[in-house]
Amino acid sequence: MSLMHLSFYSAFTLSSLGLAFHRTHLISALLCLEGMMLSMYVALAMWPIQTQASSFTILPILMLTFSACEASTGLSLLVASTRTHGSDHLHNFNLLQC
Repeated sequence: MSLMHLSFYSAFTLSSLGLAFHRTHLISALLCLEGMMLSMYVALAMWPIQTQASSFTILPILMLTFSACEASTGLSLLVASTRTHGSDHLHNFNLLQC
């Protein structure tokens, strides 16, 4: 395994561990999700260069588009939840209540 693969895997693993263990604020969960998306974007951008295949060059653009949609949805949920509940603490949210 090369150093580049190790760095991608470790960035994705650290982001997923941060998402699993530090779930006190919604903004920290969103930042961990963005870290996961960023490591997948960089890995998808380097993959066609390593394999010298030109047919997979559109995948990073699609990944970046979905990541931007995910970030805007997450931030709008953050603003809406902060307005209604007063903070972004995840333990204050009751998902069973309308």
